[in-house]
Amino acid sequence: MLAAMSVPDDRRGVQRRLLSAATRLFAEHGFDRTSVSRIVEAAGVTKGAMYHYFRSKDDLLHEIYARVLREQTRRLDELAASEEPVAARLRAIAADVVVSTIANLDDTAIFFQSMHRLDPATRQAVRTQRRRYHERFRSLIEQGQRGGEFRSDKPAEIIVDFFFGAVHHLGFWYRPSGSLSAREVGDHFADLLLDSLRPT
Repeated sequence: MLAAMSVPDDRRGVQRRLLSAATRLFAEHGFDRTSVSRIVEAAGVTKGAMYHYFRSKDDLLHEIYARVLREQTRRLDELAASEEPVAARLRAIAADVVVSTIANLDDTAIFFQSMHRLDPATRQAVRTQRRRYHERFRSLIEQGQRGGEFRSDKPAEIIVDFFFGAVHHLGFWYRPSGSLSAREVGDHFADLLLDSLRPT
């Protein structure tokens, strides 16, 4: 019974090792120059074990980013469903997505550098998932605009694109050894967003 109960944890451990090894190797050598053999050797598993969870190297690349997006979406849904005023909910979500992006900078950067290698259906699936996140974020801005809490002279879609453009740029300049923590950067981003939404 105990052995059977430990199987899911063992499986998650194999997946984590594969994803961790793939992320590191893609960052060091590039997606094209990283072979499946190199990944499984670094992860300490067999090719058979890898193909049990991932059909290909492309699947690994997809999952590197998809797991980050799933967690960000879960957090967004959780925070958006609270009873807090819309400004408080939007601020919490804005700070959260910055902190979680910084926590997964390698994953996000690697994916965006190599996503053109994915098959069209997988690329479209990722875009659909990311669009859902942006649309939920935008809906909070629109809610605040309808209620007069946010300025309404700027389209919500433009505000969303502007904010996430800055978030996606984090990988080009943020360094953990810098003077600002991830939480401090998240708070600054959230404050700038909310300041820009105040009615004139």
